[in-house]
Amino acid sequence: MRRAERPPGRRLSKAGWHPLKPMDDAYRFPIPFPPPFASAWGDDAFGLWAGITLSTQHGSATQRFRWIEPGTFLMGSPEDEPERRDNEGPRHAVTLTQGFWLADSACTQALWQAVTGTNPSDFKGDDQRPVEQVSWNDVQPFLRKLEELLTGCEAALPTEAEWEYACRAGTDTPFSFGAQITPEQVNYDGNYPYAGGGKGLYREKTVPVKSLPPNAWGLHEMHGNVWEWCADSQRKYDGQPQQDPTGPVPEEGKDTPPAVRGGSWGGRARWARSACRFAYHPGDALRFRGFRLCLRSIEPSQVSGPPGGRGREAAPTRDEEGAASAKRPFLG
Repeated sequence: MRRAERPPGRRLSKAGWHPLKPMDDAYRFPIPFPPPFASAWGDDAFGLWAGITLSTQHGSATQRFRWIEPGTFLMGSPEDEPERRDNEGPRHAVTLTQGFWLADSACTQALWQAVTGTNPSDFKGDDQRPVEQVSWNDVQPFLRKLEELLTGCEAALPTEAEWEYACRAGTDTPFSFGAQITPEQVNYDGNYPYAGGGKGLYREKTVPVKSLPPNAWGLHEMHGNVWEWCADSQRKYDGQPQQDPTGPVPEEGKDTPPAVRGGSWGGRARWARSACRFAYHPGDALRFRGFRLCLRSIEPSQVSGPPGGRGREAAPTRDEEGAASAKRPFLG
């Protein structure tokens, strides 16, 4: 389905309407499209998507990715945002010059199982729940193995900047849904609402991915459910405009703990805000944390076709969150 109501002479972009470029669908498409790793692809109300299908001796799984176009946004929170943390400012402009494919959900237990043959999660019973109890260190060999199973892609975690850009989906409010959230939109501890909001449901567990509404770019559960590891450690904001910023590379034995974003099923609503940022030791593996995949094409596609086509198949501890944070203090 093509996007509707595009003003004449302007292109639809996740960075906004572009007043200079002619309305040309080809301008929206990354090169290559479809990407070489895709077994299915299309264009819908949220934008371009590509899907992967894995089938291994350990099981099978599918995952859809959304194309995140380059653009500029304001990273961090304004000083008057309720319940903000000091490390969320000063707010500053960030430009991402390269687009990327971001999973439309956290990595599922099914996908982790298909790649690794294991399932470390605490909340089992539905393999469409997000995998949790995986450390940042655990994720790195998973990414390398996934690259072996897929054609022509680099697998990674999103950087903090990429994660917040995708989470905001063009918004500048505390949440992509606006100034408030409810448990009907986000899986968090409803006993701790945001900024005077009403108390609500506390599920006390993860929910299967895509159970809750997506943001405007088609990404589900960017807020809540599980904290999501980022590729980099936290950089210190200085208020200056940035282009493709990254924090320090996490390394064992150094004070560079990787960032986590998004909040979780066991956390307060304030921690699910788009700008909220914490960091943990890369070896920590708790049932509050998972991750979301980011893919980039590294070789030309060997298949071609319009959106909606179908290509070849791809190659085959347990405390409350507050107690966990007390055990290992938040960094940054």
